[in-house]
Amino acid sequence: MTNVEQFFERYNADEALRRRVAEAEAAYPGSLEIRESVVEEVLLPVAAELGLPFTVKELRGYELKLKLKNAKPDVPFEEGEEIEEQASYWLLDRGWEINEDDYKR
Repeated sequence: MTNVEQFFERYNADEALRRRVAEAEAAYPGSLEIRESVVEEVLLPVAAELGLPFTVKELRGYELKLKLKNAKPDVPFEEGEEIEEQASYWLLDRGWEINEDDYKR
């Protein structure tokens, strides 16, 4: 199991960890332009502190795998591997959007 997978297994099971990450993330507006920066400033330091360091590239690969798995749930990537129905993504489809009202004067 990779560090990314171990981190998210722990993240999904630990309410205090999710709350800690959410509080740090709240300091950033949800915007497509800064999503990688948010990951680098919020998620990666927490993962490293827990002894589970990973990179943005590794996270992107993990999320692509999840997304493909969720798109075709009857086609397993590995024997016995299970993915939650509603995966949460940091880089892909995490609700990041461009709010054009933010740019209007």
